[in-house]
Amino acid sequence: MLDPSADQIRDWGNSVTQLMADYLCGLRDRGVYRHMVSRAIRSRLDPALPINGSDFDELLKVFREAIVPFSRQNAHPRMFGYVQSPGTPLGAFADLLASTLNANLTVWRSAPAPVELERLTIDWIRQILGFKAEAGGLFVSGGSMANLTALAAARQTKDDSSGRLRIYASTETHFSIPKAAALLGIGRENVRLVAVDDRFKIRVDDLAAKINADLEAGYVPFCVVANAGTVNTGAVDSLAAIREVADRFQLWMHVDGSYGAFAVLAESARKLFEGMERADSIALDPHKWLYLPVDVGCVIYREPEIARAAFAHEAEYTRIIGQEADEAFAFWDYGPELSRRFRALKVWMLLKGVGLDSLGEAIESNLACARHLESMVRASDDFEMVAPVELSIFCFRHVPAQLRNGSPQAIDAFNERLLIALQRDGNSYLSNATLGGRFALRGCVLNYRTTLRDMEILLDDLRRVARSLAAFV
Repeated sequence: MLDPSADQIRDWGNSVTQLMADYLCGLRDRGVYRHMVSRAIRSRLDPALPINGSDFDELLKVFREAIVPFSRQNAHPRMFGYVQSPGTPLGAFADLLASTLNANLTVWRSAPAPVELERLTIDWIRQILGFKAEAGGLFVSGGSMANLTALAAARQTKDDSSGRLRIYASTETHFSIPKAAALLGIGRENVRLVAVDDRFKIRVDDLAAKINADLEAGYVPFCVVANAGTVNTGAVDSLAAIREVADRFQLWMHVDGSYGAFAVLAESARKLFEGMERADSIALDPHKWLYLPVDVGCVIYREPEIARAAFAHEAEYTRIIGQEADEAFAFWDYGPELSRRFRALKVWMLLKGVGLDSLGEAIESNLACARHLESMVRASDDFEMVAPVELSIFCFRHVPAQLRNGSPQAIDAFNERLLIALQRDGNSYLSNATLGGRFALRGCVLNYRTTLRDMEILLDDLRRVARSLAAFV
């Protein structure tokens, strides 16, 4: 098993690709989610420490019969929970090829061609975002790591010896920002939460007021975090206006575009992102709206040398000897990781194989699906929107006739039970959000397989499941 023959590798490959084809082509016939308990899954897995090996067919059988049926089917067209990419067959094959080569993208000498491919692909992303030619970056594990990496670079721009650094972010900002502040020694308490307006966008007046108040109190403001698609509602902050505030107070402007920034490829959404190209750094997740398998996040720096000042560290065992500037390039100088997977291959294969026009059309289709859901909700007499749709996230609630005059608490409780019942039903899947103190059913369209009809099925599923709860209202 450690060193199979060429014929064995072909046989294994044929079995795996047949499983992939059967699985992906049968997605609509599967439930999105299967209600289960931990013990039931463990009972299907042999707990004995494996002293002797098993043949490949037996391993694949366990995957087919014990793993696939008891997993959430993230590629299903009605998987609307969280911000979940379906993955692509092209990306899956790229991951296989990357693991076959097993390149470690630390420095150029360790993986010359893979490093060049990552540098090229990062430059393509730079161009997509509209950043200037001198911008650069690297791939990381995901948006949380991209945010952490960018904030570490931002910290280089201000003297932090006072221990009174301040970051500014809206109340809708992802929790990875305060987590990054804690990990970097800045402190969660030094992330100042700024109010949002009725569209859940950061209020620029409150941002400026909080910065002024902190300056008067002796704090050192150094970074403002703007959102290019919040995780709750998909709101895109007024990026150009935030840039003006950042310039006025000499702050680093970071954009968390992990969910939404690649929607710049969609013509109907492009204006929302005006000013994004002026950010000092941006976090993105190709494993979200480029539909790729996890994991691949990305951070782009407007001035990479500031990041290099944060991350470069000399050690004899990493010293690069006898190489020119291009060949002396080291990714470890621009981020926290030393060992790095060949994540760039699947990004390059997707962009090269699919092309920006087709990706833009797929994203437009996702946006249209969310807008279609919103229009149906607003036209109905038993659903209501809780937030406006800006990108492809939609937040709404079911208010059947018997609850129209009910208390907010009763409507919240009903929708909580409805969410659990819908997930257990398995035909469609939503997650949840709390907005303005109200419980909301929350969905996100992030799948090139999803159609307008799927949005109609979702509402039908909710009504059907709600009828089974009506007796308990």
